[in-house]
Amino acid sequence: MRIIDCAPFAYRKDPNVPAFPDDAPVFFVDGHCTLCSHWARIVARQDRSGTARLCPVQSETGRAILIHFGLDPDDPESWIYLADGTASTGMEGIARACRFLGGWLRPIGWLVMLPPAGLRRWLYLRMARNRYRVLGRTDLCALPDPKVTARLIK
Repeated sequence: MRIIDCAPFAYRKDPNVPAFPDDAPVFFVDGHCTLCSHWARIVARQDRSGTARLCPVQSETGRAILIHFGLDPDDPESWIYLADGTASTGMEGIARACRFLGGWLRPIGWLVMLPPAGLRRWLYLRMARNRYRVLGRTDLCALPDPKVTARLIK
């Protein structure tokens, strides 16, 4: 799960990536994952600016972005936090996202980066690979929360 290193906003020149609002952070998450759906609710509550967007990786835009960055949209470990045209994933993406959201999440953003890189990757892979078995499935797009649905990019 390594992102292809691209220049900021390089995806805008990719003809396979549909145009989408990227003037604020975008969370490309698994729309069937219970953990990701819970995370979407946290984003909706914690993003005081109201600017962050959510995009299921199963959508046309989500798939195209993941492919652009060299990730497999059908791989359960694939997700992206995109801010200022730069993508990150795994624990590094979680850290950046938590620091953006601020409040009680800011210290979590720093804590997840304390373990060495190899351990962070191992922990993230364990969580990503087992999330359906442990937490089950849901549908992000079917969430009744208007604060979440207002942020969705489809």
